[in-house]
Amino acid sequence: MDLFNNSQENSLSFEVPKTSEYSVNWNKELHGFNIKIPHGELFYSEHFFNKKISDRSVEYFLENNTNDWKQTNWREVSDTEFSKIEFKNMKWKHDSIKLYGKTIPLPRYTSWYGNENKSYTYSGIKSYPNKWNQGLLYIKDEIEKIANIHFNSVLINWYRDGDDYINWHADNEKELGKNPIIASVNFGETRDFIIRKNDKSEKITIPLKHGTLLIMSGEMQHFWQHSLPKRKKVKQARFNLTFRDINH
Repeated sequence: MDLFNNSQENSLSFEVPKTSEYSVNWNKELHGFNIKIPHGELFYSEHFFNKKISDRSVEYFLENNTNDWKQTNWREVSDTEFSKIEFKNMKWKHDSIKLYGKTIPLPRYTSWYGNENKSYTYSGIKSYPNKWNQGLLYIKDEIEKIANIHFNSVLINWYRDGDDYINWHADNEKELGKNPIIASVNFGETRDFIIRKNDKSEKITIPLKHGTLLIMSGEMQHFWQHSLPKRKKVKQARFNLTFRDINH
């Protein structure tokens, strides 16, 4: 099956600064753009996974034995109700963090999968890996064909709608190694993924669409931050999978 949408034009759908520190080149073989930025590199393939695979991925993430996943307003489901839902393929959780002495639920659901003993800690939350399932392994295998790395774990974020978000941060935890390669794939609603220099002097807004793949590499996590801001007009779910190589 051809994973790629051959109608994709060889023009980037977002702007990057037009200075000598940046360059954009179409990679015909990989059906995506190699984008050089100061202290890092991006690979962006707008339609890496075709619509059939992307649609099936959303279904795979939400299939359960109690709720009609297409009709359920997940925003209105309480944590108590959510804990009783038996998802067929995924083990979702709703973590909380401590902030200024208060316990605050994260504005998204998460799930962590990976090889045995590949735990991951961020924002004071330690996640132990669920065993790989068939759907995640398929996605991982397809990405590894072009990423030149074998990933051993993945963090899945489920943004229920445009009110779910993630603040500015870098993937610079010690478990990820010095210069980690992070492969991010998006299914569902289009959301703006924004990267900015640590000194806030420049930023780039990258639309992650249904089936888009973005790979971050080089020294990027030391010199750049990224975020997914709220978007009030977005009413449907978005799933983001970030594949990583945990070193411990």
